[in-house]
Parts: sequence; C-alpha cells; structure tokens
Amino acid sequence: MSRAARTVFVFGVYLVGVAVTLAAAPNLLLGLLGIPAAHEPWIRVLGIVVGALATYYIVAARGDFVPFFKASVWVRVLVLVAFCGLVALSWAPAAIIGFGVIDSLGGLWTWLALRPQPR
Repeated sequence: MSRAARTVFVFGVYLVGVAVTLAAAPNLLLGLLGIPAAHEPWIRVLGIVVGALATYYIVAARGDFVPFFKASVWVRVLVLVAFCGLVALSWAPAAIIGFGVIDSLGGLWTWLALRPQPR
C-alpha cells in the first residue's frame, strides 16, 4: 500500500467509526460534542451515508486509486470551509468544526503523502 493509500485507508477507518456511532448510538457522540440529543431518524441516515463514504475510501485505498486521493484532498478541506459557514450562519453548532478540522488534517496528510519523496 502506498503512503497516500495508507492515509486514505486510515481516514476510511475513522469514517467507519463515525458511521457506526451515528447509526447505532448517535446521542453518545452528540452528547460528547455538547449537541442536543437527536430523536429524528436523520442522524442515523447520516450514519449510513458516512458508512457508504467510508467504503469508497477503503476501496480506493486498497486499489491505490490516486485520482480519488487527489479529489479527496480538496473535498476534505472544503468540508471545513462549509462547516465554518454553517456555524457562522448559526445553522449548526460550533462543535461540528472539529469534524471539519479532522477532515482537513486528513486531507493535508494525503496531500503530503502524494508529493514526490526526495531521493
């Protein structure tokens, strides 16, 4: 597995953890973040969607699919920008910025791994 693939694989595993938590025990995660408990089905639906994304990350990593890695770098940075926008508009609690930071740091790690290594 290439260095870049490893970063994407690790991010996929992180997403699996988030997905399982959101689908099975969403209020556990929400409570840790200081977000009010959710009783609607949408938080569990989000968990299933995150699980689908996790599958893409893991499959792309195992196949060393570099175009996916490159696209994921920019998408993961944009997640932070979007989450900051939601918070700025008072449409979401500030706690979601932490997820955006994790996404962006993962994207940065992948970007660094994609760069040619000095010989």
